[in-house]
Amino acid sequence: MSDAWNLRRTCAQFRQLETSQASRRGFLHAGVIGTAGLSLANLLRSEAAAVPITTQDKAKNNVIILWMRGGPSHIDMWDTKPNAPAEFRGEFGTMSTNVAGIQLTDMLPHCAKVMDKWSIIRSLNHGDAGHSTGDQLCFTGYGPGIAPDENAHPSCGSIAAEQLGKLNPRLPPYVMIPRMVPGTGSAYLGVSCKPFETQADPATVGPFKVQNFEMAAGLSVNRLGDRQNLLSGLDKLRREADASGKMAGLDRFGQKAYDMLCSPEAQKAFDLDAEPQKVRDRYGFMPAWDPGASNRCGSPAWSQRMLLARRLVEAGVRMVTVDLRWWDTHVKGFESLRFGFLPRFDLAYTALIEDLHERGLMEKTLVVAWGEFGRTPRVNNDAGRDHYPNVFSAAIAGGKVKGGRVIGASDSHGAFPKDNPKSPLDVLATIYDHLGIDTKKQYLNDAGRPISVLSGGEPIKELF
Repeated sequence: MSDAWNLRRTCAQFRQLETSQASRRGFLHAGVIGTAGLSLANLLRSEAAAVPITTQDKAKNNVIILWMRGGPSHIDMWDTKPNAPAEFRGEFGTMSTNVAGIQLTDMLPHCAKVMDKWSIIRSLNHGDAGHSTGDQLCFTGYGPGIAPDENAHPSCGSIAAEQLGKLNPRLPPYVMIPRMVPGTGSAYLGVSCKPFETQADPATVGPFKVQNFEMAAGLSVNRLGDRQNLLSGLDKLRREADASGKMAGLDRFGQKAYDMLCSPEAQKAFDLDAEPQKVRDRYGFMPAWDPGASNRCGSPAWSQRMLLARRLVEAGVRMVTVDLRWWDTHVKGFESLRFGFLPRFDLAYTALIEDLHERGLMEKTLVVAWGEFGRTPRVNNDAGRDHYPNVFSAAIAGGKVKGGRVIGASDSHGAFPKDNPKSPLDVLATIYDHLGIDTKKQYLNDAGRPISVLSGGEPIKELF
């Protein structure tokens, strides 16, 4: 980059510093602190000047995004077309739900039994058939920059972290399980608004590496053993650090990072073994179905990722995004859906919704399950469906959302919106409305241009 460009950017950053309501925070978020790799200690340094907004009634609300990356087939899940020709209808049947007039694929029997607790948006649409570019649109409300995998604009989780701060001072406000996907970064809001990545699946067999719990002065936690030994590993780490005198050498941000890692709140939130076995079983942990190397039917750890998300919002994380990839069912799509994706999602999704209800968390927690687009109405020659953004569906529950509703409709083939079309910006506006986010607020991008949180979109009030 040229010196002139850097000078313009620095001036823009100082202009933002001067106009920010919390000037020190605006300075950090403008990017002056740099874009080095995120560690927990660095994250805490970046947040040191942050002043959370706690005056709103919605300040204690949180969100779980179940990100079905790859594009779930709307026709084979939430928007069946039983009267369409076979080449559109596909291989699955249609079943009634516990709400009169609403039907789902017969591959989602558990979802059908609790339809009164969640709703469907059937008329979503946009114009981008790329995975990473679609990710960007759905997480930020804007298209990508030069690199489709890197955020040109901040994600909804980063916006929440910037405007609202933490619910629990012992836990980060924004968490990715297990790691970031395109669209989930903080862009020009800076490293303090990046998500905290669990990096590993705590529920899986084998080492659980908490890579982001990195301290100052060379002290780090990289190997804590498997999930059964996690808590004893944390206790041992504290004892060894105290005995060696390393704790005294940590700066206050490293000390705070260390305390967060070893705090009872963090240990409890990530300790899935604390859950009764019947709850673990309720979410499910089905083995992977892999009839061929080309098959990608999603991780069997999905269920435990969703359970971890519930534990995190219960502990006070403001936004959790769960990676439920990879719904890219071009080849043998019906086999992948029948033996992998759909039974796995059906069990875990309903367990999450019922669990949140039973724990009294649903009023505060909005759950949005969707992907970057749907799949083509016509089945391809490989018994699958291809990328299709012209119409697709999403499942939504919690907060002000009333269960048992269908918003919008697609045409008879599931090819285009027929009624009440909605965009990803409307979904984001609904998320922001639940959190109490000011979508008109502007931030300066790297070029010094003021950018609104959203350029359009309205909360989907028909859900309420």
